[in-house]
Amino acid sequence: MDNTKLIGGLIAMIGAILFSTKAVLVKLAYQYDIDAVSLLMLRMLFSLPVFLIIGLTALRRDTSGQANLKDNLWKVTVLGLFGYYLASYLDLSGLKYIDASLERIILFIYPTLVVMLSYIIYKIPIRRIQVVAIIITYIGIIIAFRANLDVSKSSEVVTGALFVLGSAVSYSLYLVGTGDLSVKLGTKVYTSISMSIAAFAIIIHNSIVNGFNLMEFVPQVYVYALMISIFSTIIPSYLIVEGIRRVGASNSSIIGSIGPISTIILAIVFLDEKISLIQGLGSVVVIIGVILVIVNKEASTNEEI
Repeated sequence: MDNTKLIGGLIAMIGAILFSTKAVLVKLAYQYDIDAVSLLMLRMLFSLPVFLIIGLTALRRDTSGQANLKDNLWKVTVLGLFGYYLASYLDLSGLKYIDASLERIILFIYPTLVVMLSYIIYKIPIRRIQVVAIIITYIGIIIAFRANLDVSKSSEVVTGALFVLGSAVSYSLYLVGTGDLSVKLGTKVYTSISMSIAAFAIIIHNSIVNGFNLMEFVPQVYVYALMISIFSTIIPSYLIVEGIRRVGASNSSIIGSIGPISTIILAIVFLDEKISLIQGLGSVVVIIGVILVIVNKEASTNEEI
């Protein structure tokens, strides 16, 4: 198969794995009495300067990128708000009502949404291998988290599920739009500008709701917030967009299904959580589905935006 497509699939996978470190780092930070909204704001405050520097530097070097950005700035703004502001806010809101296992199962319907939206908006055909890979990865995710899933625990499950479903839809719209704009603007410009817009929105929102008290936490909180910023936000943001540019939004989103599984593995290593035989089986099934997309020539070469 085309090496460019193979590299693109691997880039998308590494990005998804790095992005999945967020859950573990957040749990480690929670030991020091910080709420989710404040941690989210610290995460974006640390990330924003890097996004601005990379974005402005890339724009100065690419005069055509400046013209393209002017023509597409409203699209970048909308997608930035959908992808990392609205999606994050809805996800955090949903976690108030449902446990993490149910949240992950609902959130990871986004590969199906991306494939469907890509077909509706860009008329990108849905390939058989994509359907097979989606089914396999969903089965694996459900197997991996089924033991922890109990929807009878709370009468508020429906409310939480709707919040998380909204997050999945919002993130899917971001991924679908990313494919087109990452080609027009380039990975660095598009990612930097869209993430900067999302960061400003999060900072403004949280400052209005919670104030702007940033010096009230213990030093460990800032260390974990910085790690979340570097390893779970800045680096994977560029990798995911570059993966989408190379292999398309649909294939990249399916590859991203490895995220919940890498979270399990990281939790075992860093949080001393135990993995059951069922979780191990589910993890293997998801990995099989992801490998199908990465190595399959049909799925990798027929999605063009």
